[in-house]
Amino acid sequence: MARTKTKEPFPGAYYVAGAITIGLMILFIALGASLPPGVAGFLVAFVLGLTVSPRYVPFFLAAGVFSALMGFLGQEPQVAWGGVGLLLSQLLVKRYIRE
Repeated sequence: MARTKTKEPFPGAYYVAGAITIGLMILFIALGASLPPGVAGFLVAFVLGLTVSPRYVPFFLAAGVFSALMGFLGQEPQVAWGGVGLLLSQLLVKRYIRE
């Protein structure tokens, strides 16, 4: 069976997408390092949670609940609020994003 090569939307599109991804990762590292732990955990988990495929929402919901519980019980604000952010983002994905 011959493999067909997928056509890029324009020449170099995958390189542009990679550069955007790396730029966003650097931005999140800088934001996470400069904000208080709870705010940074919430922001990073919430935004990254919005990128999850709807078919994996139940697993990420469970991870968000687990992280929030363990973070609040262990008095770790970054983990606790990150779990809350992940939980909220998954509820948005489940509600508004269709497969």
